Amino acid sequence: MRRLLLVLVLVGSGFVAGLVLAARTRPAAEGLATSARVATAARAIDAAAPETPAGNRAPTNLAAQPVAAGPPVSLPDLSRVAAQAVNGVVNISSVQEVQRRIRSPFDADPFFRQFFGDPDDVFGPRVRRHTSLGSGVIVSSDGYVVTNNHVVGQNTTAVTVSFGEGRELPATIVGLDAATDLALLKLDERNLPAVPWGDSTTLKVGEWVLAIGSPFQLSQTVTLGIVSALGRANMGFADYENFIQTDAAINPGNSGGALVNARGELVGINTGILSQSGGYQGVGFAVPSDLAQHVIDDLIAFGEVRRGSFGYIEVRPLTTMLASQLGLSGAAGALVTGVARDSEAFRAGLQVEDVIVAVNGERVRDPAHLVRLVLDAEIGSTATLTVARAGRERQLRVPIVSQRSARR
Repeated sequence: MRRLLLVLVLVGSGFVAGLVLAARTRPAAEGLATSARVATAARAIDAAAPETPAGNRAPTNLAAQPVAAGPPVSLPDLSRVAAQAVNGVVNISSVQEVQRRIRSPFDADPFFRQFFGDPDDVFGPRVRRHTSLGSGVIVSSDGYVVTNNHVVGQNTTAVTVSFGEGRELPATIVGLDAATDLALLKLDERNLPAVPWGDSTTLKVGEWVLAIGSPFQLSQTVTLGIVSALGRANMGFADYENFIQTDAAINPGNSGGALVNARGELVGINTGILSQSGGYQGVGFAVPSDLAQHVIDDLIAFGEVRRGSFGYIEVRPLTTMLASQLGLSGAAGALVTGVARDSEAFRAGLQVEDVIVAVNGERVRDPAHLVRLVLDAEIGSTATLTVARAGRERQLRVPIVSQRSARR
């Protein structure tokens, strides 16, 4: 029995020792296998590695290698352009006299009117002074400054131009043009830092531009953006609209300021913004420089802007549904909804429900385009209007007369 027990104890001890040894050797085997796989991979990579000049292979890092970075992308440095252009942008302050009728509680009282007459005759109109603030651009060294018409306004009694260094000068109004919302001022000064004119017809969407002005009376503020679109119209800012759209920050007080290109040339006069908050939301508009130059040249030469006209007509955009009803294939053109009987257009045969589809052979896109084509027509010439009527096109020859702007 003793021998049997001793044999059983020895066998059991051996069995337990075997289990312990197996438990210890299994992870080691797995670890060796892993090491072998890594070593094999390392040898494969090392075999593909380039040799050093000494004939040894270059050490290889098994960690993930970063992708080589390309050349750094940076915004253009326009600091030199801005430093030069800000000197030609000024603050504009104008004082306007506005007559406001005093409302009386007896306005609608027939008894009061019978004995005292019109309330205005009793109380008289009240004159209120209104101050308008904005920006302006010096466009000639001998003192011409361009700004917006709504910055100067009608019935203006005084205009003051303030420079960045704090100097103030009185300005004379040369002329106003409500159709483009532009105004021209004159300073009795010489050797002023004028901003050179640029060619707005060469602008491209995506081109860098700077907006310079006095938002919230913060003079010589510079913001950077791009040209977002060209030829914007039907925005409701003016009668003659062909705006440059930009996302350079424009806020109240920027009106009349400069839009300059990357060469420091004046390519636009900042005019307005579209905003639900009243402040900057990335959609601003500027009058292109080629149009501003034409207006300024006329204001200097004639004191007004000379434009073509064929009398008063009313037009509206042509929708796809209206075009289909009128037998037209597309929605381009301007639908005539009214014609003054004393107008050249009426005498030439233009009728209500005509669709003006071309002027002098140029196809009309919309009513705003029609307005520009007529206003730009040469005074004294005869324009050929192509109109669609009853599904057929016909041509009308209409004399172009002068449409006068408001004189000062």
